Amino acid sequence: MAEKDREIRPYRKSIALILGIILTVIFCLLCLFRFSPLERLEYLIYDTRYHMHGKRSDIPEEIVIVSIDDRSIEKIGKWPWKRRVLAEIIKRLKDYGSKLIILDVILSEPERDDPILASAILQAQNVVLPIVFDMVGEKRPLSHEILLDHSFPVVKNSEKLNLFPLPSAKNVLVPVRELMENALALGHINIFFDADGVLRWENLAIEFDGEIFPSIDLQAARLFLGIPIQAMILDAAKGVTLGGFFIPTDVHSRILIHYYGPYRTFPYVSVIDLLEGKIEPHVIEGKICLVGAEATGIYDLRNTPVSPAMPGIEKHANVIASIIRGDHIRKVPQFINLIVIFTCGTLFTVLISKRGAIFSAILALIFFLGLLGLTYYLFFERKIWLYLSYPSVSILSIFFAITIYRYATEERHARRIKAMFSSYVTERVVNELIRNPSLAKLGGERKEVTVLFSDIAGFTSFSEKHDPMEVVSILNEYLSEMTKIIFAYEGTLDKFVGDEIVAFWNAPLPQENHAELALRCAIEMNVKLKELQKKWERAGIEPFNAGIGLNTGEVIVGNIGAEGKKMDYTVIGDNVNLGARIEGLTRKLKEDIIITENTLAKLHPLIESNKLRGIRFKGLGSVIVKGRTKPVRIYSVSLKDDKEPSTIEEDETGVTRVYDEK
Repeated sequence: MAEKDREIRPYRKSIALILGIILTVIFCLLCLFRFSPLERLEYLIYDTRYHMHGKRSDIPEEIVIVSIDDRSIEKIGKWPWKRRVLAEIIKRLKDYGSKLIILDVILSEPERDDPILASAILQAQNVVLPIVFDMVGEKRPLSHEILLDHSFPVVKNSEKLNLFPLPSAKNVLVPVRELMENALALGHINIFFDADGVLRWENLAIEFDGEIFPSIDLQAARLFLGIPIQAMILDAAKGVTLGGFFIPTDVHSRILIHYYGPYRTFPYVSVIDLLEGKIEPHVIEGKICLVGAEATGIYDLRNTPVSPAMPGIEKHANVIASIIRGDHIRKVPQFINLIVIFTCGTLFTVLISKRGAIFSAILALIFFLGLLGLTYYLFFERKIWLYLSYPSVSILSIFFAITIYRYATEERHARRIKAMFSSYVTERVVNELIRNPSLAKLGGERKEVTVLFSDIAGFTSFSEKHDPMEVVSILNEYLSEMTKIIFAYEGTLDKFVGDEIVAFWNAPLPQENHAELALRCAIEMNVKLKELQKKWERAGIEPFNAGIGLNTGEVIVGNIGAEGKKMDYTVIGDNVNLGARIEGLTRKLKEDIIITENTLAKLHPLIESNKLRGIRFKGLGSVIVKGRTKPVRIYSVSLKDDKEPSTIEEDETGVTRVYDEK
């Protein structure tokens, strides 16, 4: 498991990187195929930008809306009005000096007053009338030759229309012939809503019976700019040329409607005020006058990004204004959106693949705010529509996916560490290992540690003299108290072998003062045992003694055992064996605590600096224990007045070869 864990850790980082890149590619594909939920989100973001920006300060002054409002209907009569009323509106606008009159009223059915209206249109010489294409009805051929005079005279790169077709009409609804003949121009007023029912696009061209016809807004802008129809050229899948002006479109000859603000951003004039002469001449003079319905009962209200119920006539005002001002919002080519999605996703993945959740969350927020600011700036300062939904959702998805993956894998890893070490070390050490898994070398490694062995003297005979339940109770109490002390001194509890305790220091976490911690732990264990002995004597229970042996040296430490069956985090090696043999000498030499010269060497700087006040180290000579040929000096440890400096009392006795039961 140790080797496997070392292999898995870098593998987890690679998986996080691969996961992020896969998600990035997925979002690129979703963008390429226009994934509906994200497209709707993008439209919502698009609309929100308008709401955030509000009404623009540079409203075009060239346009005024002559409104067929509720007040006018109340005084003139219910809609539709007689044609003579429309004729009077045109005459008044002409008298006021209007430059162009756009009559957004369907005049397809003949009426008795048509000659009066036709005469007014003829005299005005500046009236543009609407036509309406039927996109779904029965297909009929073009029967009004006069329409040809109002179609695009030139279409460049027409072969592209096979790849990017225009909306194709089945039939057309036109004004009464005598009205149509006197009009300055004709243009379609068809509108095409997006899937969510919001009007964002203007179709500048519609195909009907092999001919292509402009919108009424394009015609109005052309006439206002004084451009002859011969200079109106459709460049398929690219844009429209109006003399020296170029209007960029998408591949289907559409433009985004540049809304200058919410409902009533443009100036409105009531028809009744116009007819009653209550309008100042400068309001109309030299302007494009759009005559259309505002009254709610006429049902010419449109759901737009800026208003849920904007009169269709104000939609025309926005489109005409954007054309004559060159105020075009351009949607970036799809490959630019793909580059942004891939770049942001890949960069974000690389930056967080080796970082924690907090850093990743902060970085995700920075990326999102950066994209939000960039797209807002491009939209209103450069009039460029760059997608925000796909790159931002991809970044959030990558963040959550990698975070969840890390949580799942690292939580499993943490549980494994906790299960492995919770019975060995304190909770503080376990938590530190979880935070820094690399500190737990789960495979074997060579490391200097200080080992502690403690064993009860004569436990076998003690067990024979007492009831088993009493033995277990006393042993549990003893082991519990000793374990508390080991943990208090940040030791790692290796195991219980019957009545024997094995612990060590300096693993799994490094401890510079491991020898000191082990020494103080041994002393306190001995003190606690004496307290327990007095307690047992008072209870009429025969007490027992225990010896403690310490040794310091290089060992192999790690998770050792049968993988998948039984494994223990433990220490093995010659120095471990030496610690066990030294503990066995406590009974022969009648000492409570014995340490080796290796441990004393680690403690020597503390002794010299008087940091082990009140501790006496007495030399017991040199011994050769079973399994070793080299003698080692040993020392007993005892307490004296804690105000006295620690001392080392050397014994010059010879070498003793020891053979014991261990």
